[in-house]
Amino acid sequence: MPAGPSGPGGGGREIPHSLDAERGVLGSALASRGQVLDLCVERPLVPDSFVDRRHRLLYETLIGLQNENAQIDQISVATRLRDQGRLDDVGGLDFLTALVDAVPTLAHAAHYIDLVYDKHVLRRVIGAAQTAADLAFQAEEESAEILAKAEQAMFEISSDHVTAVQPFETVMAEMVGHINRMADTGKGSSGIPTGFPDLDGKLLGFHPGDLVILAARPSMGKTSLALNIALNIATGRVQGAPTGPIQEEHARPVLVFSLEMTNDQLAMRMLCCEAHVSMQTVRSGQIRGVHAQLLDAADRIRAAGLYLDDRAGRSVLELRAVARQLARRHRIGFVVVDYLQLLHYPGAGRDGRQQEVAQISGALKAMAKELKVPVLVLSQLSRAPEQRSGTPRLSDLRDSGAIEQDADVVLLLRRPSRIPEDPEHDDDTLAVLDVAKNRNGPTGTIRLNFIDHLTLFQNRTERYAEEEYH
Repeated sequence: MPAGPSGPGGGGREIPHSLDAERGVLGSALASRGQVLDLCVERPLVPDSFVDRRHRLLYETLIGLQNENAQIDQISVATRLRDQGRLDDVGGLDFLTALVDAVPTLAHAAHYIDLVYDKHVLRRVIGAAQTAADLAFQAEEESAEILAKAEQAMFEISSDHVTAVQPFETVMAEMVGHINRMADTGKGSSGIPTGFPDLDGKLLGFHPGDLVILAARPSMGKTSLALNIALNIATGRVQGAPTGPIQEEHARPVLVFSLEMTNDQLAMRMLCCEAHVSMQTVRSGQIRGVHAQLLDAADRIRAAGLYLDDRAGRSVLELRAVARQLARRHRIGFVVVDYLQLLHYPGAGRDGRQQEVAQISGALKAMAKELKVPVLVLSQLSRAPEQRSGTPRLSDLRDSGAIEQDADVVLLLRRPSRIPEDPEHDDDTLAVLDVAKNRNGPTGTIRLNFIDHLTLFQNRTERYAEEEYH
């Protein structure tokens, strides 16, 4: 039998493997006429799970026959290998017979499979670590980018280690518990309240694992709306944004990635919204008359569970790594990304921007599922709405149709006062939010107020007196 392979740069140390377990898996698969292969695929074992080249080749052949629903035994496997001119590469029919003879019982098949899989995981960890070390020595990328790639590689190994298969009995038990809670509380399957009752009435809140796209042309207020929602969720407001009472029992920590604005700019926006003070008033420095308002507002939201990240030029993998760390550390319940077109995906740019955006969109959806939190992502729309009276459509999502495909909810924002052709152009406060896609519920249009100088959205039914604001 061949000696065990040595690891790269490992001082002659053998990489983790078990040739006996590999032979046990293959012999069990042959002896069971392929039934053991179902366990292999579920684990999952792949050809690279086998260190011995002959074992990899034989496993590939077994899986190929299984995919064709063909008979699996020594003769059929030998025939397939002979037809491919590869029978001698695995040691001939005698080698197949020896594998079967070495397995006295199928009772240990699962143990062999687990052992082969575990050794493969260890080799993947070594390989990922070696790749990370090579990148670090080459130093051709920023350290944060290298760290993000290393963490992503390790996470992929970890996620493969957990099976997604659950017995129906387990799933149904959880569902019955959920139904009982609804019967006791009288509340439906609601997600995280946005603080806007009309929007929550349509979506039933934002739900864990959902990718929510908020898209608009520039200067329509999408960042303002996202920050209003973020502050509502971080403070637990459920009565209306952002004038409702703070309810800490409903609050959830919120992580905001801003690739365009600084943390100071974000904080000032939210403070002015909370205080109902114009940004222009603050910029001018003439705040004596509203100084107390600003301080009171700062006291109210100071302890809000908001975490801001303003680093520009992030890759989506780096962003995902940061979100993963913050989620573990602070139990993040909601993530905002402003905005998608400013992200990049390492190595995907060479395939064109459309393919890169598709990769970014897929990674953001995977992040929402991994963290089990709603992720609100802002996105630009193409210029198409300006060529047809300003009303946006799903097809206007910029750069890639994959955004629409990956999203669970798509919200399209417009302000008629910014669109000369709109019949409601004279309504300075009107903002129209179109729920253009809702994977698990109804679509439709929601009308909001937008108070421009405060960058503040409110429910349309909430009237306000201009003299209340500065």
